[in-house]
Amino acid sequence: MDELGKFELKKLFGFRKEMSFGFYLTDFLFRKILRQNAAIKWAVHHTSTIHCSEKLIKGKNVFPGDSPGVYINAINGVSIGDYTNIGPNVGILSTNHDFINNDLQSTAVPIEIGKFCWLGMGAIILPGIKLGDFTIVGAGAIVTKSFADGYCVLAGNPAKVITNLNKEECNAFAETKK
Repeated sequence: MDELGKFELKKLFGFRKEMSFGFYLTDFLFRKILRQNAAIKWAVHHTSTIHCSEKLIKGKNVFPGDSPGVYINAINGVSIGDYTNIGPNVGILSTNHDFINNDLQSTAVPIEIGKFCWLGMGAIILPGIKLGDFTIVGAGAIVTKSFADGYCVLAGNPAKVITNLNKEECNAFAETKK
């Protein structure tokens, strides 16, 4: 089958053009037959796990768990803004265990991740964090506090701002997506 035929077939089934047919076949096997991540309404990589998907709000063109090894625990709620990318092995943890009784989950305010963010491979977002629009979290960073203003690149453990982004350029790019 030529590339145009593959594109038309993906379009017919509502598949994303950048994802292979094998991704969707594996997703079908794990989500629909083996019932792993069965409550998720979009295709998820078979090595990713999403808990409490009903408390996960995702924006336009956002597919949490499509990268391998993603772990999202949305017990206290997680919202992810439009056009945000989540890399492989990212952890988004909206809760922690109680310090005394680790059978209990602690409560926290929901995690909020803005629009046009990018969470690099192995990044970890801890409970109650708010990341503003255009926040890039570098690979392996552990975000322990909020960066609500956004327009920055974070790295390290604990994550800190290593550079700021040009707001005008970011906003001009965002306008091209409307």
